[in-house]
Amino acid sequence: MAADELASRRYLTFSLHKEVFAVPVTPIREIIEYPGVTEIPLAPDFLRGVINLRGSVVPLIDIAARFGRGASEITWRTCVIIFETSQEDALHQMLGILVDTVHEVMDVPASQVEPRPEFGTVMRTEFVDGMINRNGKFIIVLDIDKVLDAQELKRLIEAREALAGQDLLAMTEA
Repeated sequence: MAADELASRRYLTFSLHKEVFAVPVTPIREIIEYPGVTEIPLAPDFLRGVINLRGSVVPLIDIAARFGRGASEITWRTCVIIFETSQEDALHQMLGILVDTVHEVMDVPASQVEPRPEFGTVMRTEFVDGMINRNGKFIIVLDIDKVLDAQELKRLIEAREALAGQDLLAMTEA
């Protein structure tokens, strides 16, 4: 076997609406309990609000809503995974994602990560980096850079604002 086939990557696994996902541990800064959230008026459904993380304002993304699965239910096991993202403009920003529960950190040989499917998932396939077969069940490996892409999130927020403006205009005209 080649050295790259033997190399392994570390993934954090978590549940979201009874499905298990994995993300590489490298961009993860920390995992925290669900904190108090400050909601942002007229924000899209996937933007739960912002949290205060030791004095820093951190946007909180509900990835279940981002994937079109409806808002996550907050329970005593709900966690926030804090990522440090780097965008094309080289700015580092912290973003939190809301998950139902965190499971474990796994070391997975690169040879056991299968390529993403081109169809058959319930989300856009560009969000999927691959699939891990674990005990006969698949774990979806997310491409967290694409899930949390700041430019796309900004476009979605602007689209929501435009729709809200149209709704307001229609109400005043009625």
